[in-house]
Amino acid sequence: MSELEPREELRELTSALRAHLEYLGVSGASGLPRAEVPLVDTAAPGRAEARLEPPSGAAPHIAAAANPILEAPPLFPAAAAAPVAPAVPALAPEEARRRLDVLAETVRGCTRCALHLGRTQTVFARGTGETGLCFVGEGPGADEDAQGYPFVGKAGQLLDRMIVAMGFSRDAVYVCNIVKCRPPENRKPEPDEMAACMPYLKEQLELLAPQVIVALGATAVQGLFGTTEGITRMRGRWKLYGGRTPVMPTFHPAFLLRNPAAKREVWDDLQAVLRQMGRAPPARR
Repeated sequence: MSELEPREELRELTSALRAHLEYLGVSGASGLPRAEVPLVDTAAPGRAEARLEPPSGAAPHIAAAANPILEAPPLFPAAAAAPVAPAVPALAPEEARRRLDVLAETVRGCTRCALHLGRTQTVFARGTGETGLCFVGEGPGADEDAQGYPFVGKAGQLLDRMIVAMGFSRDAVYVCNIVKCRPPENRKPEPDEMAACMPYLKEQLELLAPQVIVALGATAVQGLFGTTEGITRMRGRWKLYGGRTPVMPTFHPAFLLRNPAAKREVWDDLQAVLRQMGRAPPARR
């Protein structure tokens, strides 16, 4: 790794410290890790990301697969149950799927907000999530409203290519949205619409128990964390959902269709996701 300029090194260290303080805030932990932990990720030249130690006694939420190719541990080994809110024991896959089916049926008849008045049908999710990877977007568009599945239009086709480039099959990851009904003219969901739908998403994620979440666009991050910060500032910076699940904010595929140059930044983010999951990023062809 080439030596950083002083100003660049300070920026990297500041970013890492911010991530650590954020972890302390959401987990209820305090103080500094007992062991010395490097803040610069040597496995990703040119990028600095926090390595956080879990609170004493905390168990990993989902153990990452061992991979001798990787020189560094996952970016968030602290992705564990927060001391103040222990993780609920994971359900058997069959029971989780059954409860997700029941939840999808509940959502199908939802009238909690005005969005139900203009929908063709609700759009719950697609994919099994067996890989431990979950993508969360904003809401259905016209194609999704017609077919009943998220990300099936042009943005969805690009997302599928991104998933395959990561080494996964399209149906092995879980894909869902903040809201389950199409907003008129594909506008951004209103705060009350997001608030009405969030209990469904929260239950989805609890049942799915993903290893990592990728938040696609500002609305997804805002729905998960209640922040108003823009995606340009948030992307590429790890966050923790529920005090235990690492979340990588990145640009929405629809944004990439309008701004192809941003695909490089998104690919950087997705490689960080793979490292967090204990997987070696596939070689570019």
